[in-house]
Amino acid sequence: MRLAVLGSPVEHSLSPAMHRAALAASGISGDYSALDVDASGFDAAVALIREGGLDGANVTMPHKARAYSACDTRSVTAVQAWAVNTLMMDDEGLVGDNTDVAGIRAAWEWSGLADDAPVTVLGAGGASAAALVALNGRRIAVAARRRDAAAALVKRTGVPAATLEWGEVLPGSVVVNATPIGMRGESLPEEVLEEAVGLFDMAYGDQPTGSVTESRRRGIPVAEGLDMLVGQAVESFRLWTGVVVDPQIMRGAGRAEILRRKMSERG
Repeated sequence: MRLAVLGSPVEHSLSPAMHRAALAASGISGDYSALDVDASGFDAAVALIREGGLDGANVTMPHKARAYSACDTRSVTAVQAWAVNTLMMDDEGLVGDNTDVAGIRAAWEWSGLADDAPVTVLGAGGASAAALVALNGRRIAVAARRRDAAAALVKRTGVPAATLEWGEVLPGSVVVNATPIGMRGESLPEEVLEEAVGLFDMAYGDQPTGSVTESRRRGIPVAEGLDMLVGQAVESFRLWTGVVVDPQIMRGAGRAEILRRKMSERG
């Protein structure tokens, strides 16, 4: 079985290590590669899937919208989120799914985040859309640097949610950071974390973000970007292979790869 992640850049991706571990644990012969592709390279990869040269692929930035357009059919969650991050073939052609939705739900459960608290989603991009779809049915508000962008996101997904100014949060809410804040060492605004009863930080890197560290210091439940990555990877692997792999296999592989990179940087 030949699988891949398509995007640019992708050298930071933990997906190859995680899916290779899942393939080995499941006794499935194959490989999972990271393919750094531009728009034309993405189209070539899609053609390869259609021809059987690739059995499936994950899609990351900046190609999720392009992946959505390329599909013949799409899952309900992909349509709601207006984004595709998983590709495969079936009898009807190229199928697109959005496993970020399943990843968010799984990470939420694993981390013990409150099921009955309101939710404040930060950001108005694709990750925020997946969060709205995953958490539909709760009391939700979206805060973005442009309030009109937050309103457009709510309208596009069809998920009932209020909008807030950037820096505002629903009191006593779980804060979902669906922005890149934290990827370069920065933290969420202090006033945002002060109001939170839990944090779901989608940003991830070689070490916990400042917001994750501060939230743990405060003793509130935390879900990290790696938790979401594991959850969506488990769902993608199931769609491609029919096998539900133990999440700890992928989590362990991801952490081992992070450690390997740290050691490599130290020489």
